[in-house]
Amino acid sequence: MKLNFKNRIALYYTVATAIITALAFLIVFLSVKKTVFSNLDKELSYQAQKHSKEIIIENDSIHFMNKAEWAEREHREVQVNPVFIQLINNQGQLMDKSPNLKEQQLTFLDAVKSNDHFSTLLEDRAIRQAQIPIEKNGRKQGYILTAISMESSTMVIKNLQNTLLISFPIVLFGLYLISSSLAGRSITPLQAIIDTTNTITKNNLNERVPLPHNKDEIFELSSAINELLQRIENAIQRERQFTSDASHELRTPLSTLRGTLEVLIRKPRTQPEYEEKVQYGLSEIDRMGNIVEQLLLLARFDSKSEIESNHPISLVALVDEVLSRNGQAIAKKNLKIDFEVKAKTETHVPQYYASLVLENIITNAIKYSHEGKTINVEISVEGDYTLCKISDNGIGIKEDDLSSLFSPFFRSDALAHKQITGAGLGLSIAKKAVDAMGAQLTVESQFNKGTTFTIAFLRKP
Repeated sequence: MKLNFKNRIALYYTVATAIITALAFLIVFLSVKKTVFSNLDKELSYQAQKHSKEIIIENDSIHFMNKAEWAEREHREVQVNPVFIQLINNQGQLMDKSPNLKEQQLTFLDAVKSNDHFSTLLEDRAIRQAQIPIEKNGRKQGYILTAISMESSTMVIKNLQNTLLISFPIVLFGLYLISSSLAGRSITPLQAIIDTTNTITKNNLNERVPLPHNKDEIFELSSAINELLQRIENAIQRERQFTSDASHELRTPLSTLRGTLEVLIRKPRTQPEYEEKVQYGLSEIDRMGNIVEQLLLLARFDSKSEIESNHPISLVALVDEVLSRNGQAIAKKNLKIDFEVKAKTETHVPQYYASLVLENIITNAIKYSHEGKTINVEISVEGDYTLCKISDNGIGIKEDDLSSLFSPFFRSDALAHKQITGAGLGLSIAKKAVDAMGAQLTVESQFNKGTTFTIAFLRKP
């Protein structure tokens, strides 16, 4: 049987309550039953002790004294719950009995221990009986049997049992209905969540789940879903922007290459003209290949795939290596490099990630520096971090553009320096590489004065 969430809550609550209620009813029933029998047993013991003082033992005979008065008293008084008394010897032979027994006799059970109480029948009527030994001079002479009717007590216990058995399913059914109603009210916020999420598509991700008034688990669930929707919305927006920018960046060199080839086939050209156009086409192919390579690198970071060749390397050696690779570009712009190492101990960093970061930042410093200026590279220690600062004296970055600096395809004031090539992916790659190795990347810049990037590598103990 399949139940909805509301009915399952009500069912579980009802089952749990049924177990507790059944235990409570059982305890009540057993307690009442024990109390009833305990009271009967006390009465029997009292009557046995009372009448044992009225017994006369002569040789092997045991009988009551003043039995005639006892009989007259029974005729004068109305006994609501009469007590039956009987005397027997050690062999179980009847010696004497109370007048109210008339022709009847109480049952003697030899197997029952002395002073025990037990239930039996007297002419098909339920009675509670006790048999207590009669002793004289330390010798057991026989038994005094006392009995009292159990019919009223049995009726009370039977009525209690029937009442509990009948009321149990009624209570459970009523409890299930109440639980179902309360559960329905409790999950109303869940229905609101379902209704809202069913209306959300990729075209209206700005919809949010209404938060309930009570700050309980459902409030936390609603908040978590809203945060998830916000992350999905941001991711899709970034994906759309990235796709749009990537398409634009790839379309530009393709259009240029197509235009160049169309110009070539319009009419015969001289050998130098062909070489010039082919060389230009090759440069556009190289540019497009570089964009594709950078896009694949970004995708690799996003997929969080494992990076090979990421063993530790000295930070100083890695900076020297990157500067050496860019030596030709540095010499072409007649730049000066001021490399200062203030750290007394050597710091090792992940080769692959750190190389990506330093390559992109140093390359940018070279591209955006004015000719004949100085690029400063400083390695120092501050607390638990090794800092690598790369400063240039170049065109700088506008303050409004700093927040978007690490977004893919973003180039600050690109129209003002068309001669500087680039796709705007370098700093985005650098930021992802920094995050991947647990470092930090900050930037400070003044427009038309220069820019400083600071990479903070966490020092390992």
